[in-house]
Amino acid sequence: MSSSTHQTSTIGAVGAPSRRNTELALLVFAVVIPVFAYINVGLAIDGSIPAGLATYGLSLGAMAALGHLAVRKLAPYADPLLLPLATLLNGLGLVAIWRLDQSERLQARREFFEQAPNQLLYSGLGIVLFALVLFLLKDHRVLQRYTYISMLAALVLLLLPLVPGLGKDLYGAKIWISVAGFSIQPAEFAKIVIAVFFAGYLMVKRDALALASRRFLGLYLPRGRDLGPILVVWAVSILILVFETDLGTSLLFFGMFVIMLYVATERTSWIVFGLLMSAVGAVTVATFESHVQQRVQAWLDPMNEWKLSRQGVTGHTEQSQEALWAFGSGGTLGSGWGQGHSDLIGFAANSDFILATFAEEIGLTGVMAILLLYVLIVQRGIRTALAARDPFGKLLAVGLSGAFALQVFVVAGGVMGLIPLTGMTLPFVAAGGSAVIANWALIGVLLRISDTARRPAPAPAPNPDAEMTQVVRP
Repeated sequence: MSSSTHQTSTIGAVGAPSRRNTELALLVFAVVIPVFAYINVGLAIDGSIPAGLATYGLSLGAMAALGHLAVRKLAPYADPLLLPLATLLNGLGLVAIWRLDQSERLQARREFFEQAPNQLLYSGLGIVLFALVLFLLKDHRVLQRYTYISMLAALVLLLLPLVPGLGKDLYGAKIWISVAGFSIQPAEFAKIVIAVFFAGYLMVKRDALALASRRFLGLYLPRGRDLGPILVVWAVSILILVFETDLGTSLLFFGMFVIMLYVATERTSWIVFGLLMSAVGAVTVATFESHVQQRVQAWLDPMNEWKLSRQGVTGHTEQSQEALWAFGSGGTLGSGWGQGHSDLIGFAANSDFILATFAEEIGLTGVMAILLLYVLIVQRGIRTALAARDPFGKLLAVGLSGAFALQVFVVAGGVMGLIPLTGMTLPFVAAGGSAVIANWALIGVLLRISDTARRPAPAPAPNPDAEMTQVVRP
C-alpha cells in the first residue's frame, strides 16, 4: 500500500512537459523564413544575394538563441509558441524595412536615413529586456503590490510628451520625447504598466462593479456610484486625445480597460457603456480638433484627399488612398518581394503603412498569414489567462493580450480603410524602437505568467504515519 501511495503522488507532480525542444524547433523556422525573404528581396532588386545577409542572419539567430536560452533557464514551463511567433514577425518586419531602405525614391528624399540598422539594434535591445523581465520577475504576483504605483508611473509616462523642452510634436501628434538625440514613445511602455494597475484594481473591486441595480433591455445596468472608475479612465483617454492628439493611445487604453472590466465582472453592460462613451468622446473631440478631423476626412473620402494633396492644398494627405492602391495592386499572391511600389507612400511607408508593403508584395495570402500570426499570439495570451491559477494573473494576461489585439486592429483597420488612421505602429513589424522594445517586454510578462500557470505543483511531503496505517476488514 505504501508503494502504491508513493507512485500516485509522484505521477501527480510530473505535470505538463516543458516543451522547450518544440520551441527550439519552431525558432529554427522563425529564423530561416525571414532569411529566405531577405535573399529574395536582394535577388529581386539587383539580381544578387545581399551583402548583409550574414550580418542579418547571424543577428536574428543570436536574438532567437538568447531568447530561447533565457526561457529555457528562467521559465522552463512557459508557452512554447509565443517566442517563435514574435521572432518570426520581428524578422519579417526587418526584411520589409530593409527592402524600403533600398528604394531610390525614398533615398532621394531629404529626410531619408536607413531604418533597418536601427531597427535591428532596437530588436536586440528588446530581446535583452525580454530576458531581463524573465530574470527579475520571478513571480508575476509580485506586481500586484505595485498597483497604485503603476497608476502613477503610467500617468507620468503619458504626461512626459507634454513637458516643454522634452516632448516633440511630429506630424501633428505629441507622443514622442527626445532623449540624447533619440525619440522615445512613452505610451508604448505605459500600456504594460497601466495593465498592471487595471489588473490589481479590478481584482479588488470586481465584486462591487459586478452589482447591478436594474435590468433594462436585457442588460444589467451598473449602479451610479460604480460608474466612477470607467468615467475616470474615459476622461484620461479624452485628455490624451485633446492634448496629445493621439487617437491610437486613447482608444488603446480605454478599450483595454473595458475589456478587463468585462472579464472581471462578466457584465455585458460595461461593453455597451464603453462603446457609447468612446463614440461620444471621439465625436466631441473631432468637432474642434483639426488633426482628428483630417484623419476622419481621409478615412471617409481618401480619393478626394489624394487629389487635394496633389494640388498642393495644405492639411490633406494622399497616403490613405495610396495604401489602398497598394492593397489592390498586390492581389491574391502579390508582386513578389522587392517588386512592389509601396515606397510611393513616402516617409510613413515603413511605419504607419508597412502593412501596405506586405499587401503589395506578398498579396492577400501573405497579409492573412501575418494577421494569423498576430491572432495566434493573442490566442496564446488568452490561453495563458485561462490557465493562470490566480485572479491577478488572469486579468493581467487578458489585459496585455487585449492591448496587443487592439493595437493590431487599429493599425490594420486604419491602413485598410476600416477605421480612421491612428498613427500607431504594427507590433514587431513597423519601424519604431519604443514599440519593438515594449512589445518584447510584453511577451516576457506573458511568458512569466504562462510559466507560473503551467509549472507542476510540488509533490506532497511523505506522511510517516501512512506507513503504519493498516486497513482492517470486518
